[in-house]
Amino acid sequence: MSTIDKQRVNVRGAADQVLEHLADVRERVRTGQLRSLAGVGALLLIWVVFRVISPAFLTPDNLVALTLQSASLGFLALGVVLVMMIGQIDLSVGAVSGLSSAIVAVLFMQAEQPLWLAVVAAVASGAAIGLVYGALSAYLDLPSFVLTLAGLLVVLGVQLWVLGETGSVNLPFDTWLVHFSQQGFLSTTTSLLVAAGVVALNAWTLVHERRRRERADLPADSLVWIALKVLALAALLALSIFYLGRDRGIGYPVALLLLVVTLTDIALRRTRWGRAVRAVGGNVDSARRAGLQVRRVTVQVFVVSSTFAAIGGVLAVGRLAAANQGSGGAEASLTAIAAVLIGGVSLFGGRGSAWSAFVGVLVVQSIASGLTLMNAPLSVRYMIIGGVLVLAVALDTRLKRGALQPR
Repeated sequence: MSTIDKQRVNVRGAADQVLEHLADVRERVRTGQLRSLAGVGALLLIWVVFRVISPAFLTPDNLVALTLQSASLGFLALGVVLVMMIGQIDLSVGAVSGLSSAIVAVLFMQAEQPLWLAVVAAVASGAAIGLVYGALSAYLDLPSFVLTLAGLLVVLGVQLWVLGETGSVNLPFDTWLVHFSQQGFLSTTTSLLVAAGVVALNAWTLVHERRRRERADLPADSLVWIALKVLALAALLALSIFYLGRDRGIGYPVALLLLVVTLTDIALRRTRWGRAVRAVGGNVDSARRAGLQVRRVTVQVFVVSSTFAAIGGVLAVGRLAAANQGSGGAEASLTAIAAVLIGGVSLFGGRGSAWSAFVGVLVVQSIASGLTLMNAPLSVRYMIIGGVLVLAVALDTRLKRGALQPR
C-alpha cells in the first residue's frame, strides 16, 4: 500500500470515529443523558443577555460575589439532587439549613460554646433529621412529599424555638467562620494547583471507566475523545481562575462546594453505592429483584441530603454573620429544587449528576444578580425563575417520552 493510500485510510478512520461519536452524542441527547447541557446553554444565554443589558454583570467583581452567594444554596441543591436521583423529593432542605444557622449562632453566642462545637452540632442535627426522614420513608413507606412537607413545618417551628424571643442572633466579624465564608480566598497559584488535581482526577476516572467498559465488552470512549474532554475542562478551569483572579479570586466556600460536588459526582458514577442510587431511582422493583438494599440506600441518601443542607446553613450564617427567623425556610427549599430541575436532574428519578446542582444554582443566582443590577423588583425575579422552571420540566418530560420510544 502506498503512502497516499495509508493516509487516506487514516483520514477515513478518523472520520468514522467522529461520526461514531456524533451518533453517540445524538443518542444520549435523545434519551436525556445529556440534559444538563440544556442548563449550561441556558446559563450562557442568560450571561449574554445580562451582559448586553448591564456591562457590570460579567465584571470579575460581580462574578466573585455571584459565586459566593451560590455556595450555600449549592449545598442545598446538591442534597436535593441525591434525593431526586432515587425518585423522592425533600421540601425541607431550606428549613434544615435555617435550623442549622440558628444552632450555630445560639450555641456560640448565647450558650458560649466553642464555635467548632456549634458547627458540629448543627451538622449533626441535619444528619439526624435525614435519618428520621429516611427511616420513615423506607420502613413505613410514607410519601416523601408529605413527609418532608410536614418536616418543613416542624423544623421551622424548632428554628423559631431555638432563636427565642429575640428572633435574631449576630456573629462577630472576627470569628473564623465569618472569615472563611466572607473573606477567605484562594491565591491564583493555589487555585491552579487545585485545578490541576481536579483535571488529573477527572482524567483518571475517564480512563478507568473506559477500561471497565472494555472488559465488559461495552462501547467505550476513545482516547482521543477522552483527551478532548480533559483539555476542555482544563481550559475552562484556567480561564475561570484567571478571570476571577482579576478581583478577589475563588472564595473558600466556593472551593469547598466544588470539592464536594466533584467527590459526589465520582461517588455517583464510579462506586457501587452510586450505581445503587441510580438503580433505585430508575426502577425500584428491578433494584429489589437485583438484590439491592433499597431501604438502606433510601436512608443513606436522606441522611446525606440533610447533612448537606445543614452545611449550607453553616456557610449561610457565616456569610451573613447572623441567623434570624428568615434564615432558610420554604423559599430556600423551592429555589434549590428549581435550581436542580433547571440544572438537568430528572423529575422521574435515576437521571442527573452532581454538577446539575452547580449549574442550576449558577442559573438561578445569575438571574437574581442580573435583575438586581437592573433594579427589578423581587416579583419579576420569581416570575422569570418560574418561567425557566416550566421550560426545564417541559424539556424533561419531552426527553422522557423520547427515551421510551423505540428508535
